[in-house]
Amino acid sequence: MQQKIFITGTDTEVGKTFFTVALIRALRNAKQTVMAFKPVAAGCQQQDGQLKNEDALAIIDELMQGQAESLAYSTVNPIALEPPIAPHIAAELINQQLSVDYLQQHCPLSRFAQQFILVEGAGGWLVPLNQRQTLADYAQAEKLDIILVVGLKLGCINHAMLTYENIRARGLNVIGWVANHIDPQMDNQAENIQTLKNQLNCPLIAEIPYFDQVNPIGEASKCVRIEHILSS
Repeated sequence: MQQKIFITGTDTEVGKTFFTVALIRALRNAKQTVMAFKPVAAGCQQQDGQLKNEDALAIIDELMQGQAESLAYSTVNPIALEPPIAPHIAAELINQQLSVDYLQQHCPLSRFAQQFILVEGAGGWLVPLNQRQTLADYAQAEKLDIILVVGLKLGCINHAMLTYENIRARGLNVIGWVANHIDPQMDNQAENIQTLKNQLNCPLIAEIPYFDQVNPIGEASKCVRIEHILSS
């Protein structure tokens, strides 16, 4: 049975892509087939005559590990916007209209037959696509299961609880949450994690330490409690 998962975060720069890439590797290590997408990305730069986003490139690099066939950039990230600002504003600057329908048309998840389809959001849960719709509306329209990445920093408890409550209010299934140690100077990190364990009615599926090495994906993938993903 195919499972489609939307990976969101409490804010921008909380480690959604890092976790997405680690999850790809963890699932493949568990002998599962995986495809992953970042449908919309802002903050792209010109590379080889095409706008590309570093997060989408990281996803593609992981997907291509051990694969003989190439993967077109636009397959993973069909909507690439140059300004490093909210996607709806970046799109408006070039007279491009984003919507839930537009994302569904340009990133048709039903084309792919892998066991796991991962979709990484942009920014936080309620990032706008236009003046009425958000990425949360897209996840809801696609009926995606949700993983919430919590960047451990001051204020994360409030952000995590508000995000979780909005997800559940939409009737979506939260598979679990991720505690990502993005700030090594944060005080009382263990106490913050315990509070979130008590407040969020879903399992902690990964606690990712702060890494200062060059390529920590292999170690991060070992932190994923893959049994929670496979049994969800």
